[in-house]
Amino acid sequence: MKAIASATVTTDGPNYRQAIKTGRHELVADEPEAAGGQNAGAAPYGYILAGLGACTTMTLQMYAQRKGWDLGTVSVRLKLSSDDAGHAHIHRKLKADGSLDDAQWDKLLEIAAKTPVTKTLAGGSTITSERVD
Repeated sequence: MKAIASATVTTDGPNYRQAIKTGRHELVADEPEAAGGQNAGAAPYGYILAGLGACTTMTLQMYAQRKGWDLGTVSVRLKLSSDDAGHAHIHRKLKADGSLDDAQWDKLLEIAAKTPVTKTLAGGSTITSERVD
């Protein structure tokens, strides 16, 4: 298998604070105070949405640049919800301040549905675990 990304997460402080290392970057995760954390960093679902949002905006930037489109600044707001059966639903709201027509927006929405992280989340992933010493 080809490696795409890696991260190490280690407990780091009171309650649920976690130190995250991915590549050369260090992040902090935590639970909100209402869930017993210190709110020292984003909660795990926040990081999932952030990764999906970053992949979406980056992919749209790349696509628009190749097409020579004036995308301007692009942003995406994401919301994760759960239905009564417990199935997760993520809704994205995309915005760009460039001059795009309806046909270009239709294509960008089509591209957003095909980003790498979108495909990973929508298709599901096999997750395995093992103990190491």
